[in-house]
Amino acid sequence: MLKLNGLKLPRRTVFFKYRFLNLLHKHTTHNTNNTDFIRILCCLFALLTLPCDQLFIAAFVYAWSHRTVCFSQHLFDDLSGSVSLAWVGDGTGVILALTTYQMPFFLFKFGQSKLYRSDNYGKSFQDVTNLINHTFITTDFGIAIGPENSGKVILTGEVSGDDKPRIFVSDDSGKTFTHHDLNFMPLTQMSYNPEDSNVLFVFSSKKELWLTEDFGQSWRKIHDMVCLVKWGSKNTIYFTTSKNVSCSDRGMLELKKTTDYGKTIKTIASKVYSFGRGGRFLFVSIMTSQDRLRVLHVSVDQGETWNIAQLPAVAHDQFYSILAANDEIVFIHVDEPGDSLFGTVYVSDDRGTVYSKSLERHLYTTPGGDTDFTNVTSLRGVFITSVMNEDNSIQSVVSFDQGGEWVPLRTPSNVNCKVTAKDPDKCEFHIHAAYSMAMKLDVPMLPMSEPNAVGLILAHGSVGDSSSVIRPDVFVSDDGGYSWIKALDGPHHYAILDSGGLLVAVEHSPSDTIKQIKFSTDEGQCWHVYNFTTEPIFFTGLASEPGARSMNVSLWGYRNSYISQNWVSFTIDFRDLLTRDCDDNDYVQWLAHSDDISDPTDGCMLGYKEKFLRLRKDSVCWNGRDYQVASQPTPCACTLDDFLCDFGYYREENSSKCVEEPDLQHKVLELCLHGKEEQLVTSGYRKIPGDKCVGGQTPKREEIDLSKRCVSDMVELHTLIGGHSSKSVAIIVVVVVIMLLSTAGGVVFVRKYVCGGRFLVHRYSVLQQHVENNATDEMDDELEINHTQNGKIEFHDDSDEVRLTPLRET
Repeated sequence: MLKLNGLKLPRRTVFFKYRFLNLLHKHTTHNTNNTDFIRILCCLFALLTLPCDQLFIAAFVYAWSHRTVCFSQHLFDDLSGSVSLAWVGDGTGVILALTTYQMPFFLFKFGQSKLYRSDNYGKSFQDVTNLINHTFITTDFGIAIGPENSGKVILTGEVSGDDKPRIFVSDDSGKTFTHHDLNFMPLTQMSYNPEDSNVLFVFSSKKELWLTEDFGQSWRKIHDMVCLVKWGSKNTIYFTTSKNVSCSDRGMLELKKTTDYGKTIKTIASKVYSFGRGGRFLFVSIMTSQDRLRVLHVSVDQGETWNIAQLPAVAHDQFYSILAANDEIVFIHVDEPGDSLFGTVYVSDDRGTVYSKSLERHLYTTPGGDTDFTNVTSLRGVFITSVMNEDNSIQSVVSFDQGGEWVPLRTPSNVNCKVTAKDPDKCEFHIHAAYSMAMKLDVPMLPMSEPNAVGLILAHGSVGDSSSVIRPDVFVSDDGGYSWIKALDGPHHYAILDSGGLLVAVEHSPSDTIKQIKFSTDEGQCWHVYNFTTEPIFFTGLASEPGARSMNVSLWGYRNSYISQNWVSFTIDFRDLLTRDCDDNDYVQWLAHSDDISDPTDGCMLGYKEKFLRLRKDSVCWNGRDYQVASQPTPCACTLDDFLCDFGYYREENSSKCVEEPDLQHKVLELCLHGKEEQLVTSGYRKIPGDKCVGGQTPKREEIDLSKRCVSDMVELHTLIGGHSSKSVAIIVVVVVIMLLSTAGGVVFVRKYVCGGRFLVHRYSVLQQHVENNATDEMDDELEINHTQNGKIEFHDDSDEVRLTPLRET
């Protein structure tokens, strides 16, 4: 066999191959866009044993490798120590690059920053530092990009010799800027109202909450001693405050909200430890009086009424964490007592109140620590995470049915077990994610998937008897995690372009220079190499436009010399490679979650099958920016797989039948929901939120209103107008009594009916990836500031909550 760029050809085709490829080379050199001509010629040589489509790819790659791809190089004329990138809008091609350099000198810091702008996806940059009067822009939170394609940009700067900070605002994607001086010192990044980009809030260094309604021209103070703040829906702002001039007194904070930008403020909960939002749910962790346990409460009406979440209470050495949520369902991690480094994942009903167990021994390192919990956004229902085994080894597990069943990943067929395996028969595939990165392993990127690249996953992994410190390789799955192949040796930075039609990767070698980029047009099966420079660089990052629709990718790095170290970027336009637009013949139908199409129930997930049109692996063409995922849903008849076990029931191992909790047998089930006491009459099943099955099995379930009122514990409601409380002393006494009584009842209920029972494992609805928040006592440390891969700046909050990314609906 003869190998041509990774493709094997029979030896008897060699003579034809060289003569044929020389013809193709001659033709494509002068006709770079006429790839259809190559396909016709391929079919004329059908006498070759290699299939026509594969020969087409080989010929195309051979011809392309003798052409010059379009790439641009830009050298940044500064000696800055860091660079931050921010994409302004979707499809605009606008990138802002901020380089900064700071040097401490005794009690002072001296520094400079430069601002560069590109409007062609990074192919060229213009130095626009003069637009901001050469003002130093803060490194940590200096760039705030407006939502969607608003074109809004805010830069936060420091003016030498002036105590007043200055912001620069632009509403034309950074073409022009105007400045406004502030009479407070920002402590965090400006946060836009998702529904009105002219309205923003920000923390000050004095823990004050400031707000502007005119895009930064004027600001007014909303409240003093604010510890944490979040946007809600319909212009609502939630924030916690402290009465003791310190945010370290967790468990004694108050949760407040305003719906009119601070004109009126309402207290909606007291004795608050932390709060969070996910989908339509608002969560608050309340400190109880007994044993200083914390109990999670949930509201679906913006804090007007609260229900106790039927979850175990946690002590001072434990925490809650919202892993993922949408408008129908919530995944929550509950930490185990002590320094165990693991906990249990629970999932809610559609009210966010009643929870059932999904996964035990879920790896989660300390409050605000690291977890591998990842939603595969390219295929609904798929989650990957890690568990800690009884022998303290780490193992990767995957669920294809929204947490119903967790199983080890299938071992790739094209890789051997690593030598560290104690038992070769127990070799398993392990994905490296946030935990491995926290352990300083050689893992440069998290697993990657995109909603418009159906079924595609890129991840670092290794094969052995447990997750190990062995140098990981890059693996690819094209069916949502059911099967994997080893794609690249060693760690790489990678990106998905053209809705999955093109993958690119750069080798991760911090101590060595690089000059090559790798690319694949067949979802990672074959990789080709392109030398983008003759002068190697120290590589620092790979940047592509969010959304995986672009054909441009930028490589960032620097070159060292004896007297300087300059930033340099290379932008490669792969549109010169995929010159032909895809047509109907380039797509093939694919049934998701399927391995046996003869089975009538094969592919049924959450009540329906879903067929997609996916790009053929042998098609070398361009999906285009307007490409939309095409799917054909078909409803399925209901089975027990479409139901989860109801409150008070669980599924025994290897069984689909729900049985009663031993402690609740022959007892009347009563729940406090939305302020009303209800009796539950159930056969043990309730339909999974978002399930679309029709007909078939429909187990009996009924909730009977007992016409009794019930209240959640430790919540308190009152309104402030102009900074004064409207509550009276009598109301305070009544509320305190109610809180004490409901606390005792709540703790007993949780301990008896939640902590003491077993919980079920079942299937759930589609969610998206989470980001866990950092936690310490003081607000300055509590807000951890990170840069995302696209250069935008994000925030982490505290241990009992999580900042959630937008969720993909099904």
